[in-house]
Amino acid sequence: MAQTDGLAFNIGAFISTLFLLEFGADKFITHTAAVASRIGVSEVIIGLLTAGAEWEELAVVVASLAQGRSSLAMGTVIGAAISNILGAFSLGLLFYERGKTIEFDRSSQIYSLLTLALTTAVAPVIYFSTRITWLVCGPLLVVAFGFYFVLIAVAIGRGVLRAPEDSDTSDDEDGDGGEDEDDDARSVASSRGLLANSPGASAKARSHRNRHRLAYHGFYLSFGFLAICLAGYVISQAAVNILDRLGISEILFSIIVIAIATTLPEKLVAVVSSYRGHPGILVANCAGSNIFLLSLCCGIIMIDTKGDLDGGNVNISELVILWASTAAFTATVWFGATFSRWIGGIMVVCYIAFIVLEFTVIHGVAG
Repeated sequence: MAQTDGLAFNIGAFISTLFLLEFGADKFITHTAAVASRIGVSEVIIGLLTAGAEWEELAVVVASLAQGRSSLAMGTVIGAAISNILGAFSLGLLFYERGKTIEFDRSSQIYSLLTLALTTAVAPVIYFSTRITWLVCGPLLVVAFGFYFVLIAVAIGRGVLRAPEDSDTSDDEDGDGGEDEDDDARSVASSRGLLANSPGASAKARSHRNRHRLAYHGFYLSFGFLAICLAGYVISQAAVNILDRLGISEILFSIIVIAIATTLPEKLVAVVSSYRGHPGILVANCAGSNIFLLSLCCGIIMIDTKGDLDGGNVNISELVILWASTAAFTATVWFGATFSRWIGGIMVVCYIAFIVLEFTVIHGVAG
């Protein structure tokens, strides 16, 4: 009876947390675009450190390693990386604004290429899980992620890249910006007499309003991001508890079930950002997530396990699918914008086929 109650509780937690996930994604997308517009950087750059940071996967990886379930950690990383492209990016392509052709800016192209280069370098290292290669490559991956993180942070701080969208991006796409506009109107009305005679005061008032708006959008961006992280963590833990009671292979369980659960935030962010016409956030969501997974998360696993996974490693077919999907992602960003909806549909079909093969062939035969 207790086991049945525990299963029912985890199923209820899984379903109810989806509402928190939707709320967080809605706030995050709206205010990410607004912040990117106001500070004059590409929304790709903002997205790389927010939607592109896989904190929920990192939580699952650390928890799995602490419990001595390193195969679960590695399977989660590879499964999530595949799901980010074939599951999330594909949905973003399908749900992009109707009647408009998707356009990827230079930042999107650069980071998609960086994702492909990282995947090409890391996939063989994951497959050949020897003590020497992992002891060397693990710290290198963690250091590389730190270097990448600092570069992105500097780009945001200095406003190096221009926003790909118009600088007057609407602040009230979901109604949140209306309050800002009312504040602006009251501020202007109350100081009209002074502003008419003092250009310096006018500039100071505008600067104050801009800082207010930026702080306002930054707060809601952070709030939405925290909601996404919390939702992703609860969903992933509920999924782990559910599947532990049902008894499934660790690699199969992590590559399919945990990966789908932990990438639900990415899927929702991809759909919402595309529907609202923000392809930069869509690419940052996918590229940033996979860079995070294949550098920081993989590096931590390699350092901790030293090439000795408790329940076996992912196999070559899964790594080939990861590389092929990443290559398709990069090619789409560089050359396939015109056919994006068709590509998205094909990717969804491929993901469904991958899941079926995982259950019936890749791990079905081996048990």
